[in-house]
Amino acid sequence: MDDPMNPGRRTCVVIGGRGFVGRWLVFRLLNSRGWIVRVADSLPSPQLDPSAELDSLLHRAVSSGLASYHHVDLLRRSSIFDAIEGSQVVFYTDLADLSHRDLYGTYQIIVQGAKNVVTVCRECKVKQLIYNSSADVVFDGSQDLVDEDESLSYPSKYQDTLSDLRAQAEATILLANDVDGLLTCSLRPSIIFGPGDDQYVPLLVKGARAGLTKFIIGDGENMSDFTYVENVAHANIFAEEALRTKMVSVAGKAFFITNNEPVKFWEFVTLILEGLGYERPSVRLPIKMIRYILLLHEWMSEKCGILKGIHCLSAHQIVHLASRTRTFDCYAARKRLGYSPAIPLTDSISRTVDSFGHLSRYSAYLDASDFPECSKAEKILGRGKIAKILLWRDEKTTFACFVISVLLFYWFFMSGRSFVSSMASLLLIVTAVLFAYVSLPLTQSGFALPQVNLNFSKADESLLRDSCRSILLFWNDGARITRELAKGEDWNTFCKVVFSLYSLKIILIHYVAFTAGVVLVSLFTFFLIYEQYESEIDAMAVSLICGARNLKWLLKNFPI
Repeated sequence: MDDPMNPGRRTCVVIGGRGFVGRWLVFRLLNSRGWIVRVADSLPSPQLDPSAELDSLLHRAVSSGLASYHHVDLLRRSSIFDAIEGSQVVFYTDLADLSHRDLYGTYQIIVQGAKNVVTVCRECKVKQLIYNSSADVVFDGSQDLVDEDESLSYPSKYQDTLSDLRAQAEATILLANDVDGLLTCSLRPSIIFGPGDDQYVPLLVKGARAGLTKFIIGDGENMSDFTYVENVAHANIFAEEALRTKMVSVAGKAFFITNNEPVKFWEFVTLILEGLGYERPSVRLPIKMIRYILLLHEWMSEKCGILKGIHCLSAHQIVHLASRTRTFDCYAARKRLGYSPAIPLTDSISRTVDSFGHLSRYSAYLDASDFPECSKAEKILGRGKIAKILLWRDEKTTFACFVISVLLFYWFFMSGRSFVSSMASLLLIVTAVLFAYVSLPLTQSGFALPQVNLNFSKADESLLRDSCRSILLFWNDGARITRELAKGEDWNTFCKVVFSLYSLKIILIHYVAFTAGVVLVSLFTFFLIYEQYESEIDAMAVSLICGARNLKWLLKNFPI
Protein backbone atom coordinates (compact mmCIF):
# COMPACT_ATOMS: atom_id res chain seq x y z
CA MET A 1 0.00 0.00 0.00
CA ASP A 2 1.38 3.39 -1.02
CA ASP A 3 1.61 6.31 1.38
CA PRO A 4 -1.30 8.73 0.48
CA MET A 5 0.89 11.79 1.16
CA ASN A 6 3.71 10.40 -1.01
CA PRO A 7 2.24 8.38 -3.88
CA GLY A 8 4.52 5.68 -5.23
CA ARG A 9 6.37 5.29 -1.91
CA ARG A 10 5.86 2.47 0.56
CA THR A 11 6.46 2.66 4.30
CA CYS A 12 9.13 0.56 6.00
CA VAL A 13 10.59 0.39 9.50
CA VAL A 14 14.27 -0.15 10.29
CA ILE A 15 14.57 -1.49 13.82
CA GLY A 16 18.07 -0.69 15.04
CA GLY A 17 18.26 2.12 12.50
CA ARG A 18 20.97 3.94 14.47
CA GLY A 19 23.23 0.90 14.74
CA PHE A 20 26.15 0.04 12.45
CA VAL A 21 24.18 -1.87 9.79
CA GLY A 22 20.99 0.11 10.40
CA ARG A 23 22.55 3.47 9.46
CA TRP A 24 23.73 2.15 6.09
CA LEU A 25 20.40 0.44 5.41
CA VAL A 26 18.51 3.68 6.10
CA PHE A 27 20.94 5.48 3.79
CA ARG A 28 20.31 2.99 0.95
CA LEU A 29 16.54 3.07 1.44
CA LEU A 30 16.39 6.86 1.33
CA ASN A 31 18.66 6.97 -1.73
CA SER A 32 16.37 4.54 -3.56
CA ARG A 33 13.58 7.16 -3.32
CA GLY A 34 10.90 4.49 -3.10
CA TRP A 35 10.36 4.47 0.66
CA ILE A 36 9.03 6.38 3.62
CA VAL A 37 11.52 5.26 6.30
CA ARG A 38 10.78 4.99 10.00
CA VAL A 39 13.98 4.75 11.99
CA ALA A 40 13.34 2.86 15.24
CA ASP A 41 15.95 2.46 17.96
CA SER A 42 16.34 2.42 21.73
CA LEU A 43 18.22 5.74 21.82
CA PRO A 44 16.06 8.57 23.20
CA SER A 45 16.90 10.70 20.13
CA PRO A 46 18.54 9.99 16.74
CA GLN A 47 21.64 12.05 17.69
CA LEU A 48 22.23 13.23 14.13
CA ASP A 49 25.47 14.79 12.97
CA PRO A 50 24.58 16.96 9.93
CA SER A 51 28.25 17.03 8.85
CA ALA A 52 28.29 13.23 8.35
CA GLU A 53 27.11 11.92 4.97
CA LEU A 54 24.70 9.31 6.35
CA ASP A 55 23.21 11.60 9.00
CA SER A 56 22.95 14.53 6.59
CA LEU A 57 20.67 12.58 4.25
CA LEU A 58 18.53 11.37 7.16
CA HIS A 59 18.32 14.92 8.55
CA ARG A 60 17.01 16.24 5.23
CA ALA A 61 14.57 13.32 4.93
CA VAL A 62 13.17 13.97 8.42
CA SER A 63 12.75 17.67 7.55
CA SER A 64 10.87 16.79 4.35
CA GLY A 65 8.66 14.14 5.97
CA LEU A 66 10.27 11.20 4.12
CA ALA A 67 11.71 9.81 7.36
CA SER A 68 10.87 9.84 11.06
CA TYR A 69 12.49 8.67 14.27
CA HIS A 70 10.79 6.43 16.83
CA HIS A 71 12.16 5.60 20.26
CA VAL A 72 11.32 1.93 20.90
CA ASP A 73 11.61 -0.44 23.82
CA LEU A 74 11.61 -4.00 22.47
CA LEU A 75 10.31 -5.28 25.80
CA ARG A 76 7.12 -3.16 25.47
CA ARG A 77 4.82 -4.22 22.64
CA SER A 78 2.95 -0.91 22.73
CA SER A 79 6.23 0.90 21.98
CA ILE A 80 6.90 -1.38 19.01
CA PHE A 81 3.29 -1.04 17.84
CA ASP A 82 3.58 2.75 17.63
CA ALA A 83 6.61 2.45 15.32
CA ILE A 84 5.34 -0.39 13.10
CA GLU A 85 1.62 0.32 12.65
CA GLY A 86 0.80 1.18 9.05
CA SER A 87 4.07 -0.08 7.55
CA GLN A 88 4.46 -2.85 4.97
CA VAL A 89 8.05 -3.99 5.60
CA VAL A 90 10.20 -4.30 8.73
CA PHE A 91 14.00 -4.59 8.54
CA TYR A 92 15.35 -5.88 11.85
CA THR A 93 18.98 -5.07 12.76
CA ASP A 94 20.94 -4.78 16.03
CA LEU A 95 20.07 -1.87 18.31
CA ALA A 96 22.65 0.86 18.88
CA ASP A 97 23.01 0.45 22.67
CA LEU A 98 23.25 -3.29 23.32
CA SER A 99 26.69 -3.04 24.93
CA HIS A 100 27.35 -3.39 28.66
CA ARG A 101 24.21 -5.42 29.36
CA ASP A 102 24.27 -8.49 31.55
CA LEU A 103 23.20 -11.95 30.38
CA TYR A 104 19.55 -11.59 31.35
CA GLY A 105 19.26 -8.10 29.86
CA THR A 106 20.83 -9.21 26.57
CA TYR A 107 18.56 -12.27 26.43
CA GLN A 108 15.53 -10.04 26.95
CA ILE A 109 16.53 -7.63 24.18
CA ILE A 110 17.59 -10.23 21.57
CA VAL A 111 15.27 -13.21 22.15
CA GLN A 112 12.22 -11.75 23.87
CA GLY A 113 12.56 -8.65 21.68
CA ALA A 114 12.40 -10.84 18.54
CA LYS A 115 9.25 -12.55 19.87
CA ASN A 116 7.64 -9.18 20.56
CA VAL A 117 8.53 -7.85 17.11
CA VAL A 118 6.98 -10.94 15.45
CA THR A 119 3.80 -10.59 17.52
CA VAL A 120 3.41 -6.89 16.69
CA CYS A 121 4.13 -7.49 12.98
CA ARG A 122 1.32 -10.04 12.89
CA GLU A 123 -1.06 -7.68 14.70
CA CYS A 124 -0.22 -4.81 12.32
CA LYS A 125 -0.55 -7.00 9.21
CA VAL A 126 3.04 -6.35 8.12
CA LYS A 127 3.84 -8.16 4.87
CA GLN A 128 7.60 -8.81 5.17
CA LEU A 129 10.07 -9.10 8.07
CA ILE A 130 13.80 -9.33 7.17
CA TYR A 131 16.07 -10.23 10.08
CA ASN A 132 19.80 -9.38 10.04
CA SER A 133 21.41 -12.32 11.80
CA SER A 134 25.04 -13.48 11.57
CA ALA A 135 27.06 -16.37 10.17
CA ASP A 136 28.17 -16.91 13.79
CA VAL A 137 24.87 -18.74 14.46
CA VAL A 138 26.25 -21.86 12.72
CA PHE A 139 29.83 -21.56 14.04
CA ASP A 140 30.95 -23.00 17.37
CA GLY A 141 34.70 -22.89 16.78
CA SER A 142 35.16 -26.66 17.06
CA GLN A 143 36.01 -27.17 13.37
CA ASP A 144 36.71 -25.36 10.12
CA LEU A 145 33.79 -24.35 7.90
CA VAL A 146 34.74 -24.60 4.21
CA ASP A 147 32.25 -23.32 1.59
CA GLU A 148 29.31 -24.27 3.80
CA ASP A 149 25.77 -23.57 2.60
CA GLU A 150 22.48 -22.99 4.41
CA SER A 151 21.94 -26.72 4.99
CA LEU A 152 24.40 -26.45 7.90
CA SER A 153 22.45 -26.86 11.15
CA TYR A 154 22.78 -24.92 14.38
CA PRO A 155 25.50 -26.26 16.74
CA SER A 156 24.40 -28.12 19.86
CA LYS A 157 26.59 -25.85 22.03
CA TYR A 158 28.05 -22.38 21.49
CA GLN A 159 31.32 -20.99 22.81
CA ASP A 160 29.88 -17.47 23.12
CA THR A 161 26.49 -16.47 24.46
CA LEU A 162 25.76 -13.79 21.89
CA SER A 163 25.76 -16.27 18.97
CA ASP A 164 23.47 -18.58 20.95
CA LEU A 165 20.97 -15.78 21.57
CA ARG A 166 21.08 -14.65 17.94
CA ALA A 167 20.39 -18.22 16.80
CA GLN A 168 17.33 -18.34 19.08
CA ALA A 169 16.08 -15.02 17.71
CA GLU A 170 16.63 -16.13 14.10
CA ALA A 171 14.81 -19.41 14.69
CA THR A 172 11.89 -17.51 16.27
CA ILE A 173 11.55 -15.24 13.24
CA LEU A 174 11.90 -17.99 10.64
CA LEU A 175 9.30 -20.16 12.43
CA ALA A 176 6.86 -17.24 12.28
CA ASN A 177 6.89 -17.31 8.47
CA ASP A 178 3.48 -17.50 6.77
CA VAL A 179 1.58 -16.96 10.03
CA ASP A 180 -1.18 -14.32 9.68
CA GLY A 181 0.22 -13.40 6.28
CA LEU A 182 3.70 -12.45 7.57
CA LEU A 183 6.61 -13.52 5.34
CA THR A 184 10.06 -13.70 6.96
CA CYS A 185 13.65 -14.44 6.00
CA SER A 186 17.08 -14.04 7.58
CA LEU A 187 20.44 -12.74 6.31
CA ARG A 188 23.69 -14.11 7.70
CA PRO A 189 26.62 -11.80 6.92
CA SER A 190 30.09 -12.96 7.93
CA ILE A 191 32.30 -10.47 9.86
CA ILE A 192 30.79 -7.12 8.89
CA PHE A 193 33.22 -4.22 8.51
CA GLY A 194 33.24 -0.75 7.00
CA PRO A 195 32.93 2.94 7.87
CA GLY A 196 31.23 3.36 11.23
CA ASP A 197 32.35 -0.08 12.45
CA ASP A 198 32.27 -0.05 16.24
CA GLN A 199 33.70 -3.51 16.77
CA TYR A 200 36.33 -5.12 14.52
CA VAL A 201 38.43 -2.19 13.28
CA PRO A 202 38.51 -0.41 16.69
CA LEU A 203 39.47 -3.74 18.26
CA LEU A 204 42.35 -4.14 15.79
CA VAL A 205 43.57 -0.59 16.46
CA LYS A 206 43.34 -1.11 20.20
CA GLY A 207 45.37 -4.32 19.85
CA ALA A 208 47.93 -2.56 17.64
CA ARG A 209 48.41 0.22 20.19
CA ALA A 210 48.88 -2.41 22.92
CA GLY A 211 51.41 -4.32 20.81
CA LEU A 212 49.21 -7.42 20.53
CA THR A 213 48.54 -7.47 16.80
CA LYS A 214 52.14 -8.43 16.06
CA PHE A 215 51.13 -11.98 17.00
CA ILE A 216 49.46 -14.46 14.63
CA ILE A 217 47.27 -17.07 16.30
CA GLY A 218 47.92 -20.43 14.66
CA ASP A 219 49.69 -20.92 11.34
CA GLY A 220 48.08 -17.88 9.67
CA GLU A 221 46.78 -19.91 6.70
CA ASN A 222 43.09 -20.00 7.68
CA MET A 223 40.65 -18.45 5.20
CA SER A 224 37.69 -16.23 6.09
CA ASP A 225 34.76 -14.51 4.42
CA PHE A 226 34.14 -10.83 5.19
CA THR A 227 31.15 -8.64 4.35
CA TYR A 228 31.31 -4.93 3.67
CA VAL A 229 28.51 -3.08 5.46
CA GLU A 230 27.14 -1.44 2.29
CA ASN A 231 26.82 -4.90 0.74
CA VAL A 232 24.76 -5.98 3.76
CA ALA A 233 22.41 -3.02 3.20
CA HIS A 234 22.39 -3.91 -0.50
CA ALA A 235 21.35 -7.50 0.37
CA ASN A 236 18.45 -6.26 2.51
CA ILE A 237 17.00 -4.39 -0.47
CA PHE A 238 17.27 -7.52 -2.63
CA ALA A 239 15.78 -9.69 0.12
CA GLU A 240 12.69 -7.47 0.40
CA GLU A 241 12.10 -7.53 -3.34
CA ALA A 242 12.64 -11.30 -3.55
CA LEU A 243 10.37 -11.90 -0.56
CA ARG A 244 7.65 -9.90 -2.31
CA THR A 245 7.99 -11.52 -5.76
CA LYS A 246 9.50 -14.99 -5.17
CA MET A 247 8.09 -15.78 -1.78
CA VAL A 248 8.02 -19.58 -2.19
CA SER A 249 11.78 -19.89 -2.60
CA VAL A 250 12.72 -17.15 -0.10
CA ALA A 251 10.15 -17.07 2.70
CA GLY A 252 11.16 -18.82 5.92
CA LYS A 253 14.76 -19.30 4.83
CA ALA A 254 18.20 -17.98 5.85
CA PHE A 255 20.89 -16.79 3.42
CA PHE A 256 24.63 -16.34 3.81
CA ILE A 257 25.80 -12.89 2.69
CA THR A 258 29.50 -12.22 2.06
CA ASN A 259 31.75 -10.29 -0.31
CA ASN A 260 32.22 -13.59 -2.22
CA GLU A 261 36.00 -13.15 -1.98
CA PRO A 262 37.47 -15.47 0.67
CA VAL A 263 40.84 -14.23 1.91
CA LYS A 264 43.33 -15.31 4.55
CA PHE A 265 42.15 -13.87 7.85
CA TRP A 266 45.58 -12.50 8.72
CA GLU A 267 46.02 -11.01 5.26
CA PHE A 268 42.82 -9.01 5.82
CA VAL A 269 44.08 -7.90 9.25
CA THR A 270 47.42 -6.89 7.70
CA LEU A 271 45.73 -4.77 5.03
CA ILE A 272 43.70 -2.89 7.65
CA LEU A 273 46.63 -2.37 10.05
CA GLU A 274 49.18 -1.35 7.41
CA GLY A 275 46.62 0.96 5.86
CA LEU A 276 46.39 2.75 9.21
CA GLY A 277 50.17 2.79 9.65
CA TYR A 278 50.52 -0.01 12.20
CA GLU A 279 52.89 -2.97 12.20
CA ARG A 280 51.81 -6.10 10.34
CA PRO A 281 51.39 -9.37 12.31
CA SER A 282 54.54 -11.50 12.08
CA VAL A 283 55.07 -13.64 15.22
CA ARG A 284 53.18 -16.95 15.19
CA LEU A 285 51.80 -18.33 18.45
CA PRO A 286 50.74 -22.00 18.83
CA ILE A 287 46.98 -22.29 19.11
CA LYS A 288 47.28 -24.78 22.00
CA MET A 289 49.22 -22.25 24.06
CA ILE A 290 46.51 -19.63 23.48
CA ARG A 291 43.82 -22.06 24.55
CA TYR A 292 45.66 -22.84 27.79
CA ILE A 293 45.94 -19.11 28.46
CA LEU A 294 42.20 -18.74 27.85
CA LEU A 295 41.45 -21.57 30.28
CA LEU A 296 43.64 -19.86 32.89
CA HIS A 297 41.90 -16.55 32.18
CA GLU A 298 38.47 -18.15 32.62
CA TRP A 299 39.56 -19.79 35.87
CA MET A 300 40.89 -16.50 37.23
CA SER A 301 37.73 -14.65 36.18
CA GLU A 302 35.53 -17.27 37.81
CA LYS A 303 37.54 -17.25 41.06
CA CYS A 304 37.53 -13.45 41.19
CA GLY A 305 33.83 -13.22 40.32
CA ILE A 306 34.46 -10.95 37.33
CA LEU A 307 31.55 -10.57 34.92
CA LYS A 308 31.80 -8.98 31.49
CA GLY A 309 29.27 -7.59 29.07
CA ILE A 310 28.49 -10.22 26.45
CA HIS A 311 27.76 -7.95 23.52
CA CYS A 312 31.47 -7.41 22.83
CA LEU A 313 33.59 -10.09 21.20
CA SER A 314 34.62 -12.73 23.72
CA ALA A 315 38.20 -13.99 23.94
CA HIS A 316 37.14 -17.44 22.70
CA GLN A 317 35.29 -15.94 19.74
CA ILE A 318 38.30 -13.83 18.76
CA VAL A 319 40.61 -16.86 18.89
CA HIS A 320 38.21 -19.01 16.85
CA LEU A 321 37.71 -16.32 14.21
CA ALA A 322 41.47 -15.77 14.01
CA SER A 323 42.51 -19.42 13.78
CA ARG A 324 39.68 -21.29 12.00
CA THR A 325 38.75 -21.33 8.33
CA ARG A 326 35.26 -19.83 7.84
CA THR A 327 34.04 -19.60 4.26
CA PHE A 328 30.43 -19.75 3.04
CA ASP A 329 28.73 -20.53 -0.26
CA CYS A 330 26.44 -17.64 -1.31
CA TYR A 331 24.87 -19.52 -4.23
CA ALA A 332 21.40 -19.43 -2.64
CA ALA A 333 21.60 -15.64 -2.14
CA ARG A 334 22.72 -15.15 -5.74
CA LYS A 335 20.03 -17.44 -7.20
CA ARG A 336 17.03 -16.63 -5.02
CA LEU A 337 17.68 -13.06 -3.90
CA GLY A 338 19.62 -11.88 -6.95
CA TYR A 339 22.35 -10.68 -4.59
CA SER A 340 25.88 -9.91 -5.68
CA PRO A 341 28.35 -7.65 -3.85
CA ALA A 342 28.03 -4.05 -5.03
CA ILE A 343 31.52 -3.16 -3.76
CA PRO A 344 34.48 -5.58 -4.13
CA LEU A 345 36.77 -6.44 -1.23
CA THR A 346 39.72 -4.27 -2.33
CA ASP A 347 37.55 -1.15 -2.57
CA SER A 348 35.79 -2.10 0.67
CA ILE A 349 39.08 -2.23 2.58
CA SER A 350 40.26 1.02 1.01
CA ARG A 351 37.05 2.84 1.99
CA THR A 352 37.22 1.42 5.51
CA VAL A 353 40.84 2.51 6.01
CA ASP A 354 40.05 6.00 4.69
CA SER A 355 37.10 6.34 7.06
CA PHE A 356 39.27 5.48 10.08
CA GLY A 357 41.99 8.00 9.27
CA HIS A 358 41.46 9.59 12.71
CA LEU A 359 42.69 6.32 14.25
CA SER A 360 45.79 6.21 12.06
CA ARG A 361 49.13 5.90 13.80
CA TYR A 362 50.26 9.13 12.15
CA SER A 363 47.03 11.09 12.53
CA ALA A 364 47.37 14.60 13.91
CA TYR A 365 43.74 14.50 15.06
CA LEU A 366 43.86 11.65 17.52
CA ASP A 367 41.18 12.09 20.16
CA ALA A 368 41.73 10.65 23.61
CA SER A 369 38.17 9.30 23.52
CA ASP A 370 39.01 7.12 20.51
CA PHE A 371 41.27 4.89 22.60
CA PRO A 372 41.15 3.45 26.07
CA GLU A 373 43.17 5.11 28.82
CA CYS A 374 46.70 3.79 29.11
CA SER A 375 47.08 0.72 31.30
CA LYS A 376 48.08 0.72 34.97
CA ALA A 377 51.26 -1.14 34.05
CA GLU A 378 52.23 1.67 31.67
CA LYS A 379 51.50 4.29 34.34
CA ILE A 380 53.55 2.39 36.94
CA LEU A 381 56.51 2.25 34.55
CA GLY A 382 56.28 5.96 33.80
CA ARG A 383 55.01 5.79 30.17
CA GLY A 384 58.57 6.31 28.91
CA LYS A 385 61.29 4.16 27.36
CA ILE A 386 61.27 1.69 30.24
CA ALA A 387 57.54 1.12 29.75
CA LYS A 388 58.05 0.55 26.01
CA ILE A 389 60.83 -1.98 26.71
CA LEU A 390 59.18 -3.97 29.51
CA LEU A 391 55.74 -3.98 27.80
CA TRP A 392 57.26 -5.20 24.51
CA ARG A 393 56.03 -2.20 22.49
CA ASP A 394 59.13 -2.58 20.29
CA GLU A 395 60.05 -6.25 20.33
CA LYS A 396 63.48 -5.71 18.72
CA THR A 397 64.59 -3.26 21.40
CA THR A 398 63.05 -5.38 24.16
CA PHE A 399 64.71 -8.55 22.89
CA ALA A 400 68.09 -6.78 22.65
CA CYS A 401 67.74 -5.52 26.24
CA PHE A 402 66.75 -9.00 27.41
CA VAL A 403 69.76 -10.62 25.72
CA ILE A 404 72.10 -8.03 27.23
CA SER A 405 70.55 -8.62 30.67
CA VAL A 406 71.01 -12.39 30.32
CA LEU A 407 74.66 -11.93 29.32
CA LEU A 408 75.27 -9.66 32.32
CA PHE A 409 73.53 -12.19 34.57
CA TYR A 410 75.81 -14.94 33.31
CA TRP A 411 78.88 -12.68 33.62
CA PHE A 412 78.26 -11.75 37.25
CA PHE A 413 76.49 -14.79 38.70
CA MET A 414 77.22 -17.89 36.61
CA SER A 415 80.83 -17.42 35.49
CA GLY A 416 82.34 -18.64 38.77
CA ARG A 417 84.19 -15.38 39.45
CA SER A 418 83.59 -13.06 42.38
CA PHE A 419 81.48 -9.96 41.88
CA VAL A 420 84.52 -7.66 42.16
CA SER A 421 86.50 -9.71 39.62
CA SER A 422 83.56 -9.72 37.21
CA MET A 423 83.15 -5.96 37.51
CA ALA A 424 86.86 -5.35 36.99
CA SER A 425 86.93 -7.60 33.92
CA LEU A 426 83.84 -5.91 32.48
CA LEU A 427 85.30 -2.43 32.98
CA LEU A 428 88.53 -3.56 31.31
CA ILE A 429 86.65 -4.86 28.27
CA VAL A 430 84.51 -1.72 28.01
CA THR A 431 87.60 0.49 28.28
CA ALA A 432 89.43 -1.47 25.57
CA VAL A 433 86.39 -1.31 23.24
CA LEU A 434 85.96 2.44 23.72
CA PHE A 435 89.69 3.07 23.20
CA ALA A 436 89.67 1.04 19.98
CA TYR A 437 86.52 2.80 18.76
CA VAL A 438 87.74 6.34 19.26
CA SER A 439 91.11 5.42 17.74
CA LEU A 440 89.57 4.24 14.45
CA PRO A 441 89.68 6.64 11.46
CA LEU A 442 86.45 8.49 10.60
CA THR A 443 86.00 6.28 7.52
CA GLN A 444 86.73 2.61 7.17
CA SER A 445 86.55 0.95 3.73
CA GLY A 446 84.38 3.84 2.50
CA PHE A 447 81.94 3.51 5.41
CA ALA A 448 81.48 6.51 7.72
CA LEU A 449 81.65 5.55 11.40
CA PRO A 450 79.44 7.48 13.83
CA GLN A 451 81.36 9.17 16.62
CA VAL A 452 80.50 8.95 20.29
CA ASN A 453 79.85 12.31 21.93
CA LEU A 454 81.99 12.29 25.08
CA ASN A 455 80.88 15.76 26.16
CA PHE A 456 78.74 15.18 29.26
CA SER A 457 78.79 18.82 30.37
CA LYS A 458 75.45 19.49 28.65
CA ALA A 459 73.43 17.20 30.88
CA ASP A 460 69.77 18.08 31.33
CA GLU A 461 69.52 20.44 34.30
CA SER A 462 66.03 19.28 35.24
CA LEU A 463 67.16 15.63 35.19
CA LEU A 464 70.06 16.40 37.54
CA ARG A 465 67.76 18.40 39.82
CA ASP A 466 65.22 15.55 40.01
CA SER A 467 67.97 13.00 40.67
CA CYS A 468 69.43 15.09 43.50
CA ARG A 469 65.95 15.62 44.98
CA SER A 470 65.30 11.85 44.93
CA ILE A 471 68.62 11.14 46.65
CA LEU A 472 67.89 13.74 49.34
CA LEU A 473 64.40 12.35 49.96
CA PHE A 474 65.80 8.83 50.25
CA TRP A 475 68.49 10.05 52.69
CA ASN A 476 65.95 11.96 54.83
CA ASP A 477 63.61 8.95 54.98
CA GLY A 478 66.54 6.77 56.10
CA ALA A 479 67.55 9.31 58.77
CA ARG A 480 63.98 9.53 60.08
CA ILE A 481 63.60 5.76 60.34
CA THR A 482 66.99 5.47 62.06
CA ARG A 483 65.98 8.17 64.58
CA GLU A 484 62.72 6.35 65.37
CA LEU A 485 64.56 3.06 65.83
CA ALA A 486 67.11 4.70 68.15
CA LYS A 487 64.33 6.05 70.40
CA GLY A 488 62.79 2.55 70.67
CA GLU A 489 59.26 3.91 70.33
CA ASP A 490 58.11 2.28 67.06
CA TRP A 491 58.30 -1.49 67.51
CA ASN A 492 56.29 -2.09 64.34
CA THR A 493 58.96 -0.37 62.22
CA PHE A 494 61.69 -2.15 64.21
CA CYS A 495 60.25 -5.59 63.42
CA LYS A 496 59.89 -4.69 59.73
CA VAL A 497 63.51 -3.52 59.50
CA VAL A 498 64.84 -6.59 61.31
CA PHE A 499 62.82 -8.93 59.12
CA SER A 500 63.91 -7.14 55.95
CA LEU A 501 67.60 -7.14 56.89
CA TYR A 502 67.51 -10.81 57.91
CA SER A 503 65.75 -11.76 54.66
CA LEU A 504 68.32 -9.75 52.70
CA LYS A 505 71.13 -11.55 54.53
CA ILE A 506 69.68 -14.98 53.69
CA ILE A 507 69.25 -13.98 50.04
CA LEU A 508 72.76 -12.57 49.70
CA ILE A 509 74.36 -15.63 51.29
CA HIS A 510 72.42 -18.43 49.64
CA TYR A 511 70.07 -17.28 46.89
CA VAL A 512 71.54 -14.21 45.26
CA ALA A 513 71.91 -15.82 41.81
CA PHE A 514 68.47 -17.41 41.96
CA THR A 515 66.87 -14.14 43.10
CA ALA A 516 68.62 -12.17 40.35
CA GLY A 517 67.39 -14.67 37.75
CA VAL A 518 63.80 -14.50 39.03
CA VAL A 519 63.89 -10.69 39.01
CA LEU A 520 65.30 -10.67 35.47
CA VAL A 521 62.60 -12.97 34.11
CA SER A 522 59.84 -11.19 36.05
CA LEU A 523 60.81 -7.77 34.70
CA PHE A 524 60.23 -8.89 31.12
CA THR A 525 57.05 -10.91 31.80
CA PHE A 526 55.16 -9.61 34.85
CA PHE A 527 54.22 -6.17 33.55
CA LEU A 528 53.18 -7.59 30.17
CA ILE A 529 50.93 -10.17 31.84
CA TYR A 530 49.58 -7.61 34.30
CA GLU A 531 48.67 -5.25 31.49
CA GLN A 532 46.53 -7.94 29.80
CA TYR A 533 44.81 -9.12 33.00
CA GLU A 534 44.72 -6.00 35.15
CA SER A 535 41.17 -6.46 36.42
CA GLU A 536 41.65 -10.15 37.25
CA ILE A 537 44.98 -9.62 39.06
CA ASP A 538 43.65 -6.58 40.93
CA ALA A 539 40.59 -8.54 42.04
CA MET A 540 42.78 -11.43 43.18
CA ALA A 541 45.05 -9.04 45.09
CA VAL A 542 42.03 -7.49 46.82
CA SER A 543 40.80 -10.97 47.76
CA LEU A 544 44.20 -11.91 49.21
CA ILE A 545 44.45 -8.65 51.17
CA CYS A 546 40.95 -9.10 52.56
CA GLY A 547 41.78 -12.70 53.47
CA ALA A 548 44.99 -11.62 55.23
CA ARG A 549 43.12 -8.95 57.19
CA ASN A 550 40.46 -11.44 58.23
CA LEU A 551 43.15 -13.91 59.31
CA LYS A 552 44.91 -11.19 61.31
CA TRP A 553 41.63 -10.29 63.03
CA LEU A 554 40.94 -13.95 63.84
CA LEU A 555 44.42 -14.39 65.35
CA LYS A 556 43.98 -11.25 67.43
CA ASN A 557 40.60 -12.32 68.76
CA PHE A 558 41.38 -16.02 69.09
CA PRO A 559 40.62 -17.08 72.69
CA ILE A 560 43.70 -18.32 74.58
